[in-house]
Amino acid sequence: MVQSVKRDKKDRVLSIRDLNISFKTNYGVVNAIRGVRLDLFKGETIAIVGESGSGKSVTCKTIMGILDSNGIIDSGEITLFYKDENGNEKTADLTKMSQKQIRYEFCGRKIAMVFQDPMTSLDPTMTIAKQIMEPMIEHRHMTKEEARQHALDLLTKVGIENPEKRMKQYPHELSGGMRQRVVIAIALACDPDILICDEPTTALDVTIQAKIIELIKSIQDEKGISVIYITHDLGVVAKVADYVAVMYAGRIVEKGRVNEIFYDPRHPYTWGLLASMPDTDTSSERLFAIAGSPPDLTNRIKGDAFAPRNPYALNIDFELEPPMFDVGGQHRVASWLCDPRAPKVELPKDLQEKIVKMKKEAGLA
Repeated sequence: MVQSVKRDKKDRVLSIRDLNISFKTNYGVVNAIRGVRLDLFKGETIAIVGESGSGKSVTCKTIMGILDSNGIIDSGEITLFYKDENGNEKTADLTKMSQKQIRYEFCGRKIAMVFQDPMTSLDPTMTIAKQIMEPMIEHRHMTKEEARQHALDLLTKVGIENPEKRMKQYPHELSGGMRQRVVIAIALACDPDILICDEPTTALDVTIQAKIIELIKSIQDEKGISVIYITHDLGVVAKVADYVAVMYAGRIVEKGRVNEIFYDPRHPYTWGLLASMPDTDTSSERLFAIAGSPPDLTNRIKGDAFAPRNPYALNIDFELEPPMFDVGGQHRVASWLCDPRAPKVELPKDLQEKIVKMKKEAGLA
């Protein structure tokens, strides 16, 4: 596990409060994001985890100003804390700005994103040089020669050999790992404060995945930037995150420091995610899977959205949505099981064994 960054309010770079987002579709209105609250601090890495469709990418696309055209921000705030060109401290509520404004004023310069598939992120008709240099010329007002030199430096920094040759090439001439390194170089071209990584290693083989993760971590340590990881791979989370937010059906159901989530999970959904992590050394012969499917968000959700899939559900779970309970430290859980009046439920035996093993591997037991 990584050493967590201290969360000091004066070092906050992003604050999300009571964010609600819906999408108009042919099948009705999809309530995709439901009351999300989250803070990101300087130098911190937050991992947002959950099944596909839980709202991870929608939340981050809204921050970037690239929400789909049928998406509507119904309520809430996304506050960006930054310094202007003169070093003055400023704030901006991104929900009050047009997507065009966000992209023009903040994308690249303050917030950048590394997408899941590098081939769809890069323009196949442009050379690597032009794609890296363009944001520097546009946003940092560099000359072509300055931008070119900086592009060479960036390619070297992200571990691409023979950068002079690569600058003249097109995306299809590079391997998947090299393309993802180029995407990271483009994201870093304007020295952003926040880097959003949307499943940045999914399309890559395992050995390249590890190198990309280490690359992002080393750049973060060097520049002190804040990182948001969107992922469903809890193995990646354990390696990179300081703080974890678990999303289900558009809501954060559990959040806390990485050790709180991995060693003391409280929400049955988090139990399911951790139990489903592949493990070569376990007493169980079967790979665990969470039963059922996520709810249809075009329907009004009554009670806890996870209740129909939750073997530990209480009667109240089908009637009232649980509030966010404070269970100590920075650990918050939206589950009625955390209510002092609720019956005590023990972690599943297989998960208890897995947590003991993880603690031993981390030198904590």
